[in-house]
Amino acid sequence: MPIEILMPALSPTMKEGNLAKWVKKEGDKIKAGEVIAEIETDKATMEVEAVDEGTLGKILVAEGTENVAVNSCIALILEDGEDKKALENYASANAVKKVEETKIIEEKKSAPILDNSISASKNLSNSNDSNIVKASPLAKRIAKEEGVVLSQIAGSGPRGRIIKDDVLGFVKNGGSRQGVVHRNPQEFYAVKNNNVRKVIAKRLLESKQTVPHFYLSCEFKIDKLNELRHALNEVAELDESGNPSYKISVNDLIIKATAMALKKVPEANSSWTDEAILIYNNIDISMAVAIDGGLITPIIKNADQKSIQAISKESKQLAKKAREGKLAPEEFQGGTFSISNLGMFGIDNFSAIVNPPQSCILAVSRAVEKPIVEHGQIKIGHMMNVTLSCDHRVVDGAIGAEFLKSLRRFIEHPILNIL
Repeated sequence: MPIEILMPALSPTMKEGNLAKWVKKEGDKIKAGEVIAEIETDKATMEVEAVDEGTLGKILVAEGTENVAVNSCIALILEDGEDKKALENYASANAVKKVEETKIIEEKKSAPILDNSISASKNLSNSNDSNIVKASPLAKRIAKEEGVVLSQIAGSGPRGRIIKDDVLGFVKNGGSRQGVVHRNPQEFYAVKNNNVRKVIAKRLLESKQTVPHFYLSCEFKIDKLNELRHALNEVAELDESGNPSYKISVNDLIIKATAMALKKVPEANSSWTDEAILIYNNIDISMAVAIDGGLITPIIKNADQKSIQAISKESKQLAKKAREGKLAPEEFQGGTFSISNLGMFGIDNFSAIVNPPQSCILAVSRAVEKPIVEHGQIKIGHMMNVTLSCDHRVVDGAIGAEFLKSLRRFIEHPILNIL
């Protein structure tokens, strides 16, 4: 019985293609693995290899034919010794075979790409030579990529030949591999953009396109800041459950120190408009909080007037509400200055994007223990890198530097924050 050559699917989404060229002509002898035709898709032109040997008995689709449906028969191969008369009744026999093949494909559904050729007749007999494993070139390539030993697989192709579906089915069912690199056939997966992510994308793109950013970086020594934090946490009163009434973090102290520095340098607590520069009378610190699907900036209002303990409690409450999606609009809309702290993620240095209409954002990195020189002596200190991103229309280099100078004073001498 003639062996069908079917129009192959060269990608998971391919439904039809153009038969660009026949490399072999009717009457030519064909060996397994030989290129017999070229198929053209909207993305590439690829070669089709024969999976069996014999004689190209009849070409059913002429070269140059466009929009040939995937899995339609394009030619017939006669096995060695088979008479051409076997081609005469092909049409009526093929209709029956198509129904059977459709059922087989629906039951398997194990391969993302259809095989280059499906035999019209499944001969399950083993090869006469037990020492030779017969497999299609495509099956051999996939087996090599998957690290599969072909001798472990039972072939379902003509005369027991192993085809692609046999290899993929073997792997899917937990077949052994040989410790090779496996490429995931799914190149990517999509995560739909939620409204939060869309708003972030729009605002940050607008910021980078319209705000002339410049950056100032420096290192602060935070040993005294850590000492104050430990001291304040040690004297925290216990609540009814026996737990400390507050637990101050480094970030809480940075918020307080930033607010105090803005009080000294109010020009950094500002915004740009075409008519005038707005310098805010209130100091409202926006703190960046990571939530599922994006970022949000709840606000510590009038942070310069609040105690460190009050800032600590409020920041934790706002962060919790942010992650639960329970922030009221007035709790995250507005703000006069932003802080983004990635120190807890081990980041040594980064620059943040200005959060319009604010003119500045402070990027805080982790503290690192390192040798420093003080009064001619080498000592070990905890150093923290910060970078101030500024809108140059509002805050120029001198104002930015003056703000960081003031911030250094409140960070390195944190007792000033509670006086």
